[in-house]
Amino acid sequence: MIRIGLLSDTHAYWDEKYLKYFENCDEIWHVGDIGSVEVAEKLAAFRPFRAVYGNVDGQEIRKMFPQVNRFTIEGAEILMKHIGGYPGNYDPSIRGSLLVHPPKLFISGHSHILKVKYDKTLKMLHINPGAAGIYGFHKVRTMVRFVIDKGEFKDLEVIELAG
Repeated sequence: MIRIGLLSDTHAYWDEKYLKYFENCDEIWHVGDIGSVEVAEKLAAFRPFRAVYGNVDGQEIRKMFPQVNRFTIEGAEILMKHIGGYPGNYDPSIRGSLLVHPPKLFISGHSHILKVKYDKTLKMLHINPGAAGIYGFHKVRTMVRFVIDKGEFKDLEVIELAG
């Protein structure tokens, strides 16, 4: 069993609440638009850290993290990409990969809209954790925590960050 803290679209904004809410997590995953090396380094210093770069991330972050991250953990194949779309409307840049070899969990960001949806056709869970930063049109800053246990996803929690 592994506990995951998931966030996206920090846009260089740092909030100590990230650490507070991810205290009990085993790993932190960031699905792009990190915005600054400092945010990535603070998260990586706190817990094991996986990330992908997003469209606003500069060359320094793009050297640190891939555009697409596919890996297996706790019996579940995961695919992370910042711009990915949603079930029924996947971004063309990832659609072919998802259709040919769907992971068990596809994580994307970019829209700043929190969404958790199961794709029945691909038998794949999709999570967009919304935006944890202050830049953008979103009214509520959000992150997600969940558990992966023997290939199953459990105990998903949406965290709303006030202020």
